[in-house]
Amino acid sequence: MGSHSRDSFDFIVVGSGPAGCALAASLAKSAKRPNVLLLEAGSRNDDKTLRVSGKRWVTMMEPNLNWGYKTTPQEHCSGRQIDYSRGKGLGGSSAINFGVYTVGARDDYDQWAAEVADDTFAWTNIHSRFKALETFGKIATPEQQKYGAPKAADHGDKGPLGIGYAAEWESDLPLILDAFEEAGVERNMDHNSGNPIGMGLFINSVRDGVRTTAADLVKDAPENLVIVVDSPVQRVIFEGKKAVGVETNGKQYFASKDVIISAGSLDSPKILMHSGIGPAAELTKFNIPVIQDIPAIGQGLKDHPFVTFIVTRKPETNDRNAFFKSPEAMEAAMKQWEQDGTGPWARHGNQLGVGWFKSDKITSSEEFKALPAEVQDFLNRETIPHYELATGLPLHMQVPDLFPDFSYVCLAVFLMNQQSRGEVRLQSSNPDDPLLFDPHFLEHPYDRRACIEMYRHLYEVVEHPAFAKDTIATVMGPASKSDEDILQFWKDHMTSSWHMTGTVKMGKEGEEDAAVDNGFRVFGVQGLRVADMSVVPVMTNNHTQATAYVTGATCGDVLIKEYGLDQ
Repeated sequence: MGSHSRDSFDFIVVGSGPAGCALAASLAKSAKRPNVLLLEAGSRNDDKTLRVSGKRWVTMMEPNLNWGYKTTPQEHCSGRQIDYSRGKGLGGSSAINFGVYTVGARDDYDQWAAEVADDTFAWTNIHSRFKALETFGKIATPEQQKYGAPKAADHGDKGPLGIGYAAEWESDLPLILDAFEEAGVERNMDHNSGNPIGMGLFINSVRDGVRTTAADLVKDAPENLVIVVDSPVQRVIFEGKKAVGVETNGKQYFASKDVIISAGSLDSPKILMHSGIGPAAELTKFNIPVIQDIPAIGQGLKDHPFVTFIVTRKPETNDRNAFFKSPEAMEAAMKQWEQDGTGPWARHGNQLGVGWFKSDKITSSEEFKALPAEVQDFLNRETIPHYELATGLPLHMQVPDLFPDFSYVCLAVFLMNQQSRGEVRLQSSNPDDPLLFDPHFLEHPYDRRACIEMYRHLYEVVEHPAFAKDTIATVMGPASKSDEDILQFWKDHMTSSWHMTGTVKMGKEGEEDAAVDNGFRVFGVQGLRVADMSVVPVMTNNHTQATAYVTGATCGDVLIKEYGLDQ
């Protein structure tokens, strides 16, 4: 427990991912210096070699850092169980994700504000919180600045999260970006400006070759922030309808003000359900006494499914074989990285190209026209994309056997604004058992149509002479370009991008699909809030770690204001 022998705090935050760390740090550093307890189910996770920028593609394979979740068999994905990895340990999923930092579209946040009738969540306010979180690193070399040129006004320079572009790029990245431009793909100089439309460069949650995680927000924490690891929370302790603390492995901790659950879209609903908060019929089935019946808890699960397209390339376009086929080169590179964060491990797989796009083929489809008018309106807004295209995924690091030759390009397409809605539900009365996760991937006709059309756009780009001139063969793609074969390819190969959102949705009192209000308070009880991706009512058009950070920071602002902690 560190220097605290007492088990009572002002606030308890459960879960140390981006949301939990941003929230705990923000509360602890407020002027009143309240006592904050941050509980983490996993370990301290402070081995620096887990932060090698070029190895961020394989950290998720460390079994002690990953809960190892899987979905239920997916009816519309050839009956497959799909990987549903979640981070375990200080930093949560930010410690095992692929280290990309994208904030989404300004229309996402304006929509959130509109849905909950509160400008706290509008882009202008969210944008200033994003800036406060980051120290942004620009592109170092002048010849690379034609691919990315962010405006200083859109970024922060004093925040705890070091983000930016890789200092060293693989030689084929400019070739690919130039080919995309020749193929008529518009360019975007900064996808974190509030408008992600167009092709550019991923901004990375990496600084000087070292990956940034949520643990960076609490590493110089003041003494009034106590972090306790190896403490999975089984339930919230209630007195009547007031949350007064939590229980972890038989130990109890108490909060005089609030308990805030920040365990993510897969685990926050679990803690709530085992505490008697959730769909009454479900809880009763597992003999859990009902404190508050909230049918929405566990419903509304959203995600970004993606699939790849892989082609081998002329070996002279890159130097991957020389590096990845030489254990000596990789070992020497590790020594160099340990010295100063530079070298091949800060170059290979460190800077990827990415873009978000709209499609007339999607919006003119029957499936689009069948969507509710307000959904069509949202999808037609200026900054809202229909899909994402990324290039350069170093897939051989995860499945080396697939690649006898590392001169290849792996492109990925991600469906944005999926219309299928999934759910998470109890599978037992044991709070240490995970919930059942059923995202209902590809169930909605719109999703299937959009997946076909966006894959066709990918074909157009890779078949353009500017790109095709360096391509040798296709390693992985659909059997043909027919709708049926493209869709079958999705069904057989689609995976989650681990952006689970919306299972404890924020909304207005009385809305049947909502579980918390605009102050993050769980309906019908006192002293209990949820702040993480589970409450976000809009499936943001990004890789969601940035939204998780800003959700925690926003909840911090709300609590600081409510309790007058800044005086």
